[in-house]
Amino acid sequence: MSAKPLRKAVLPVAGLGTRFLPATKSMPKEMMTVVDRPLIQYAVDEARAAGIEQFCMVSGRGKTALIDHFDVSYELEATLKERGKTEALAQLQQDRLQPGSITTVRQQEPLGLGHAIWCARTFIGDEPFAILLPDDLVLSKTPCMAQLAQAYKETEGSVVAVVEVPRDQTNRYGILKIGEDDGRLVEVTGLVEKPKPDVAPSNLSIIGRYVLMPEVIEHLSRMERGAGNEVQLTDAMAKLIGHSPFHGLRFEGERFDCGDKVGFLEAQIAFSLARPDLAGDVRRFLKKYT
Repeated sequence: MSAKPLRKAVLPVAGLGTRFLPATKSMPKEMMTVVDRPLIQYAVDEARAAGIEQFCMVSGRGKTALIDHFDVSYELEATLKERGKTEALAQLQQDRLQPGSITTVRQQEPLGLGHAIWCARTFIGDEPFAILLPDDLVLSKTPCMAQLAQAYKETEGSVVAVVEVPRDQTNRYGILKIGEDDGRLVEVTGLVEKPKPDVAPSNLSIIGRYVLMPEVIEHLSRMERGAGNEVQLTDAMAKLIGHSPFHGLRFEGERFDCGDKVGFLEAQIAFSLARPDLAGDVRRFLKKYT
């Protein structure tokens, strides 16, 4: 039986962004820009490159700027057209989503990532779905979600993007217990949320890119609390194992944690150097500080 097409993506964006205060006092952290594009735009672009057509933002109070960003700005576009700014106008039109392709739901209480995904249960329905955490930014030749979508077609089951982390940092991440490993795809035999280094089953960590089967919602609906007294997505995913294929993908590319100040600054440099129009100037000014 062939797998259902991957058409939907959930983007959890309800966080307060406290690590970036005061910048995020009146602006969603997902609107912070790496070079000249906000984090939310990178996430949506990556999903679109994987063939995803429908988007659900799990949002909170004060986050309307995220929806406004994908709306049509008639005044701005008219001004750009009048002034002959054709390149900027074309970019705005290229970034535009199809009418009706984006929706939002509210996560009214900060009860964890698992709870945020459960809030999108009506949107998800009975289809496989992607999750993209905008804080995680991946620089790669083939977009990370496109790589996951391909792995989903191959395995017809859940797939998560994974990276190796230092053993002494396993207590910060969801960690895989692994079976067969061909160097690219790793069979997942278990998942542990934030294990202590001495009991961690591996050092393979999940990053903020997932393709999951809709059955995970049934497990999330029980509202079982895990690490941090939150509803953990990792715990619900673990209950899928053994009932359908579940793999980790060692993706091609470099991941940047843009929820961290140093990771955010590193992403600025890496993405600037990947731009032919900026790379030369960036290399020149970096020499001043090294």
